[in-house]
Amino acid sequence: MHLSDIQIQVRDMARDFATQTIRPMAEALDHEERFPRDLYTEMGALGLFGIGVPEDMGGPGFDTVTYALVMEELSRGYASVADQCGLIELISTLLVRHGTEAQRAAYLSDIMQAKTLVAYCITEPEAGTDVSGIRTEAVRDGDGWVLNGGKIWIHNAPVADIAFVLARTDRDAGNRGMSIFIVDLHADGIERGPKEHKMGQRASQVGALNFNDVRLPADALLGTEGRGFHMMMSVLDKGRVGIAALAVGIGQAGLEAALDYAQQRKQFKQQIAEFQGVQWLLADMAKDIEAARLLVHSAASKIDRGENATKACSIAKCFSGDMAVARSADAVQVFGGSGYIRGFEVERLYRDAKITQIYEGTNQIQRMIIARELIKHGAAA
Repeated sequence: MHLSDIQIQVRDMARDFATQTIRPMAEALDHEERFPRDLYTEMGALGLFGIGVPEDMGGPGFDTVTYALVMEELSRGYASVADQCGLIELISTLLVRHGTEAQRAAYLSDIMQAKTLVAYCITEPEAGTDVSGIRTEAVRDGDGWVLNGGKIWIHNAPVADIAFVLARTDRDAGNRGMSIFIVDLHADGIERGPKEHKMGQRASQVGALNFNDVRLPADALLGTEGRGFHMMMSVLDKGRVGIAALAVGIGQAGLEAALDYAQQRKQFKQQIAEFQGVQWLLADMAKDIEAARLLVHSAASKIDRGENATKACSIAKCFSGDMAVARSADAVQVFGGSGYIRGFEVERLYRDAKITQIYEGTNQIQRMIIARELIKHGAAA
């Protein structure tokens, strides 16, 4: 795919930052499970958050392809850091599309600069893939609302300042009875659960949030009452492109590490890169990473052209997630026993890759979406 000069400049800036700043600290962040707030403040100052926010709203105004390029490069450094970029992109997109002028003025700039940390609260014990199963409820009380319920596995829950919470506002209206609220997480009635200890992407903080008679003002409602499910769905395509690009970054980092190691490691008086078995591993990694990258860019381009991108985004997310898991395993294989040891980058990459098959819709759900789109619209590209 041909990239414009500005896309190349932004990609190279993100690549340099990932190489020089993120990658050297990745192993320590993973080992310590530490949230790198200072790093995010620096990234906010560089304009690496809120990639798609229009210039007249204080953002850089870049397209989805550029967002995908940034996500891949940040993930080459460390997927947990890219994940923060993806979260901020979804929240800022919601604000741009559905927020009032007052809400954008109150939150958008500080979110993009990482001065205000955000959480996106959808998942519940009975509502993971099946979002229609949510039980968190907001009930009208005078001019405002009272929020009750709980969310689990929420990105940034232990550290966030505000949360965008999907709650049921009409018990009998199904998906048309959900709304999104902007919630101050320092308010009375909010309880944070302990930080979860994850297999991979360990520097991203995940936990539970419980809402106990939390009073919300009228202007906490984002967009239109009853449109929360549809608003959430409206950003899923972009979210899946972001995760797909993140998965490509993991694969690329694995290939670079494996290639470098194969050219240094010697067995039987020659580099292991000279053995056909190792060459095939490297070749399979390269071809699948390149295929995934092209799928990501194609899907992002469809979004930018205003086309129906649902099938393309699900294909990109599904293929890239599966690729990241399979090809980071190949990187471990190239390293042999060393690849199974903590402290080697490929061991972390293998752990980081797995979640790309799960969040933003499992890859089983992506296959269902792809099939549904085929049945609905046919097999034409």
